[in-house]
Amino acid sequence: MATQKTDLLRISFYLAAAALLCAAAGCGGTLNASNAVSPPKSGCNASTTSGPGTATCPARTPVAGVSFTGKVSAGMQPVAGASVQLYAAGITGNGSAAAALLAASVTTGANGGFTIPGGYTCPSAQTPVYLLSKGGQPGSASAANASLWLMTALGECGAIGAGNTYFVNEATTVASVWALAPFMSSGGNAGASCTNTAGLDNAFATAQNLVNISTGTSPGAAIPSTLAVPSSKLNTLANALTACTASSGGSGCPALFNAAVSGDTVPGNTLDAALNIARAPANNVAAIYALASGSSLFSPALSAQPPDWMLANTVTGGGMSMPSSLGVAATGNIWVASYNDAVSEFLPSGAAVFSTGITGNGINQSFAMALDIEDNVWIANEQTTPSVGTGTVTELNSSGLALATGLTSGGIFFPAAVAADSNGNVWVVDYGDSRVTLLSPSGAAISSAPGWGGTALNFPVALAVDSNHNAWVANQSSTTSITEISADGSQVTNYDCDCNGASGIATDENNNVWIANYYGNSVSEVNSCGTVLLDAATGGGINHPQGTAIDGAGTAWVANYRGNSLSEISGSSSSTPGTFLSPSSGFGADASLLEPFGLAIDASGSIWVSNEGNDTLTQFIGAAAPVKPPLAGPPQLP
Repeated sequence: MATQKTDLLRISFYLAAAALLCAAAGCGGTLNASNAVSPPKSGCNASTTSGPGTATCPARTPVAGVSFTGKVSAGMQPVAGASVQLYAAGITGNGSAAAALLAASVTTGANGGFTIPGGYTCPSAQTPVYLLSKGGQPGSASAANASLWLMTALGECGAIGAGNTYFVNEATTVASVWALAPFMSSGGNAGASCTNTAGLDNAFATAQNLVNISTGTSPGAAIPSTLAVPSSKLNTLANALTACTASSGGSGCPALFNAAVSGDTVPGNTLDAALNIARAPANNVAAIYALASGSSLFSPALSAQPPDWMLANTVTGGGMSMPSSLGVAATGNIWVASYNDAVSEFLPSGAAVFSTGITGNGINQSFAMALDIEDNVWIANEQTTPSVGTGTVTELNSSGLALATGLTSGGIFFPAAVAADSNGNVWVVDYGDSRVTLLSPSGAAISSAPGWGGTALNFPVALAVDSNHNAWVANQSSTTSITEISADGSQVTNYDCDCNGASGIATDENNNVWIANYYGNSVSEVNSCGTVLLDAATGGGINHPQGTAIDGAGTAWVANYRGNSLSEISGSSSSTPGTFLSPSSGFGADASLLEPFGLAIDASGSIWVSNEGNDTLTQFIGAAAPVKPPLAGPPQLP
């Protein structure tokens, strides 16, 4: 049965059987979508929940930094006369001002070498730090280049080895900028809220997976065996930067800066140019590739123009077998449910926590899982044992140990989706009888059997929770509606969203609801009153959309199951709401996506996608605005 995948949700091989089960069980869902659509509610108000963490910043214990050396190069040539400064990342928000740690910058010698003297003071041993080099004259150039700005993300201050040598070049710059893009602002600043130290730390670690800072080459020094990094694409971007960095007096910079323009603003240095490219990876792809193709200094490099300039890691192993849904823990670890009877956990680095995954504990034929506010993992087991029974729910703790197995109370019946709310309660979609179940944090039933929803639901396959703890349910067999169910199950309301095969659903910071219409090849959005804001929009690579998530800026991201791509849509709070920001083929056509199913965003701004067709995860590095994990209701800034 596990191999019987179709264009529905890969569980629609149950469609005919479920209809018979429904007739026997007396469930209310119907195949003809004849349920009446209620008018919009009156007096409903959106609740903004996306503000950054407000916890008091923890005290930091300053530490003295050690001396180390480095080398700045541009176009593989030493850069003489460059000004090098060591910075501590800011703590007052994304892109906040960094703190210079040296009383005065150091200057590179003729061989590009420099020494950072010991005795500087880091805010703490855990504070991430980075090197920034400005200006200087590449070896064969006849004049200095003021636009030559390069960067290397070093990581925690306390991890710097005394006497170590670190490289600063185009490859370290690309790795640093793409990994830290959500935390950077122009002028070389990098920082995050003090409530998101984990997200920032993980982003610095991602940069070091991309490049070895001791050699200035890709990949990193000690990447896990489960991780493959896009070295050729990174090297191609580094080669594009050399058009400016290696030029005499910056003569080659205008071409790069014009290709990396942001709005009406042309960057004035290579670091800001790289940041613009990372943030608008579909812009001027051909022009940037043309710059890169004139150089082969960093290799291996791409032999053909890529579809976009996103960088994506690929993760394998860990027991994944037809991976479906996934979630991010507070630590940044990624949990993945597989249809073929396993749950996997990966570190943010891509290393598998369990080499063959977690099995047993009733885990069986799962298309859905979610993490609650305590980082407990809830898994919907579509059938009780292979091809037998009406399904159960399993709960694991953050260490992967079973807290509860075989949960069936509250109406569990072929469970197909799970979502947690900020109270710690867990909602479960019961595909088999078109209802939903609500469980308490302990796994006790809040809903009474056979579940909530009455006759309104129509073979539901996904749900999301708003800030008022209401559930919004995607009815895949309906051609028009989604359903809202109140937190106590007493109110059930259908809304016309012009949907067609709704298969993915997510709520944003304003309690708007985004719907991926699998059969309609479109995306819809309604507000909390049920009023349509985006009416079955097409474009941007949308092709049988499935997994859906909203980032910390309110931007919607959708995994295209048949398009093998990722789509991006501007959020309701943007200046152009509902606009497709992804190209016509979507993002990631070169990222080895195959039947991308689930999608989740972490506190570093990386987008994680499960590929059901090739048993992998894809990490789109630093592509989104960070989200506080675990997701419980609408997204919040960390």
